[in-house]
Amino acid sequence: MTATLAPLSTPLAPRPEIVRETSAAGAISVEQRLSFAELAYRQSWLRKAVVLAALAVVWEIYGRWLDNPLLFPTFSATVEAFVSSVLSGEIPAKALVSLQTLAIGYGIGIVLAALLTTLAIGSRIGTDLLETLTAMFNPLPAIALLPLALIWFGLGQGSVVFVLVHSVLWAIALNTHAGFRSVSNTLKMVGLNYGLRNLSLVRAILIPAAFPSILTGLKVGWAFAWRTLIAAELVFGVSSGSGGLGWYIFENRNALETTNVFAGLFTVIMIGLFVENVIFANIEKKTIRRWGMQH
Repeated sequence: MTATLAPLSTPLAPRPEIVRETSAAGAISVEQRLSFAELAYRQSWLRKAVVLAALAVVWEIYGRWLDNPLLFPTFSATVEAFVSSVLSGEIPAKALVSLQTLAIGYGIGIVLAALLTTLAIGSRIGTDLLETLTAMFNPLPAIALLPLALIWFGLGQGSVVFVLVHSVLWAIALNTHAGFRSVSNTLKMVGLNYGLRNLSLVRAILIPAAFPSILTGLKVGWAFAWRTLIAAELVFGVSSGSGGLGWYIFENRNALETTNVFAGLFTVIMIGLFVENVIFANIEKKTIRRWGMQH
């Protein structure tokens, strides 16, 4: 037996419509102008400049408190010595020698890393070769190869280039290979469907997709090469009587010109900051940030 609902005796009253007028005072502002402090804080270069200025102030205060220019000159004295050496042409000439040697070693290292990585991507034997070589030679400090470099290449640029190639090669090869292996199989199959094989697949698909890792390898390789170069020039400068910034630092250290030693170190730091924040930053901005791979 089922129960039936009785119809309503009276119809429901219609629901009244409620309209609320909005006043101008209660309007919400969608767009709001940022303050000067907020705009300044959004600038990466300005934040880094503030950090550098703070470090310079700490340097100056500590140097004045220590009051021993032979042990630790002040920041102002270092800048004065740096400007004096730049105007005399000594630091630019030494820096040019160092950068020329670095460019040769860095370029050779990039080419060899590209060849090894391409071989590793193309075959399993190539992968085993790259992994074995990196496991053997990557932990080996480049500076430890200086005695062998002296025996094989003698005194001069060839020995420095040899240790530079060693310091650059493995960092770039490891990061590039890791980037290639992280590329999705979907992208690889798209390239294969378009008829891309071997080098064409690497150039058109793998390199753009793995470029963040490649750029990281280039940065790490540059840092290794730059510090290895300065350390190598300290040794080769003593041996052959010539060299770049490393020899400039060593020469002034022997003459107890500590301010000039700090000026040479200051030059090394300035070149490193320029390469990192100008050259690599522009490459990153025009590639991976433009492609939407990084915010």
